Amino acid sequence: MTTLERRPGRVEKRRRPLTPGRVVSYLLLALVAVCYLFPLAFLLNTSLKSSGAFFADPGAVVTEPQWGNFGAAWVQGNFGAYLANSIIYTLTAAAIGTAVSLVLAFPVARSYVKHPRLWNLLFVVLLFLPNALITQFQLLLRLGLYNTQIGYIAIMAAGVGIGPILLAGYVRSIPFELDEAAAVDGCGYWRYLMTFVIPMARPALATVFILQAIGVWNDIILATILLPDPAKSPISLGLYAFKGTYTNDWPLLAAATMIVAAPLLAAYVFLQRYLVGGVVGSVKG
Repeated sequence: MTTLERRPGRVEKRRRPLTPGRVVSYLLLALVAVCYLFPLAFLLNTSLKSSGAFFADPGAVVTEPQWGNFGAAWVQGNFGAYLANSIIYTLTAAAIGTAVSLVLAFPVARSYVKHPRLWNLLFVVLLFLPNALITQFQLLLRLGLYNTQIGYIAIMAAGVGIGPILLAGYVRSIPFELDEAAAVDGCGYWRYLMTFVIPMARPALATVFILQAIGVWNDIILATILLPDPAKSPISLGLYAFKGTYTNDWPLLAAATMIVAAPLLAAYVFLQRYLVGGVVGSVKG
């Protein structure tokens, strides 16, 4: 039998022709990938070198990996305590910020408040306003929350950023008939929000949570101002202190940087499908 028989029910995918436009698109994507992956690869390569090998040829590919650099950086930098603080700050602040974004976005997207276009404009304008460091400092000082974990979490959770815009766009893609049906069945506003909107808007909520978590994890300015106690410092401040101590030991410093970046990289690898789905749904909405 020289020909392949088609299996019943099998859908054959036609390959799209390779046009010059697609070739250019692939080349641009490859260029962007290289621009993002090359610094990470260089950092990993540096972290696996000994100090002598690094100063002999900083750009050479490592031949004898020094995996002990990660253990030494972890112990000498006391990253265990810093990591625990950052996990608490990131998960709590990102969860609260995501919830606040949904509460703000849903009534605006459904026009349950007056002047929804004005609210949308306000969400956009807030993205371009500078951070009110002095006001935030004075607020926590007067509330007695300065140099406390609760105060820092509250400030970081309040920076919702692009969250309301993404969620408002995604909520618009949810059929409005569901709201009417829920109202006819006697479902209250908050019950509908919790039992219907949240499950349907899961990709957008995951996207907002990830973006909020990245901002909290990488924060160093607010942490420096609002948390002078080293015992409450996040991992970003721990890396900054480590840099001041081991400035000349580049492989150890690179290993410490990889330790700080690894949780975010792992989270992005596992959650990227939610990130893409949430952004696409918000744009369609």
